[in-house]
Amino acid sequence: MECNDIKCPIHGKLKTHGYEFEGVVVSARAMKTAIVKREYSTFLHKYERSLRKTSRIPAYNPACIGAKQGDVVRIANTRRLSKTKSFVVTEILKRGQK
Repeated sequence: MECNDIKCPIHGKLKTHGYEFEGVVVSARAMKTAIVKREYSTFLHKYERSLRKTSRIPAYNPACIGAKQGDVVRIANTRRLSKTKSFVVTEILKRGQK
C-alpha cells in the first residue's frame, strides 16, 4: 500500500520526540484519530498508598498503520497537529480481538 501522508512518522516528514507510551485503542471512529487509553499508577504520600489512574490520549492515526479499536499500540510525542492531538501512532504491538 502506497502512503502519501505527510504527517506519517514512517513515510512522511513528521518527527517524534519526547514521550513514548503504550496503550489500548478505545475509539477509532473519528477520521485519522485514535483515542488511546493508558493506565498508570501514582503514589499518595499522605495515605502511603498507590492509585491506579487512566488517561485518554487523542493520537493521529495514519492510514498506512490503520489502528482499530482493541489494538495495543505505541504512541509517540510530536508537534501539535490539531487542537487536541500532539501524539501519533507509530506501531501496532498487538491486534485486538473482534
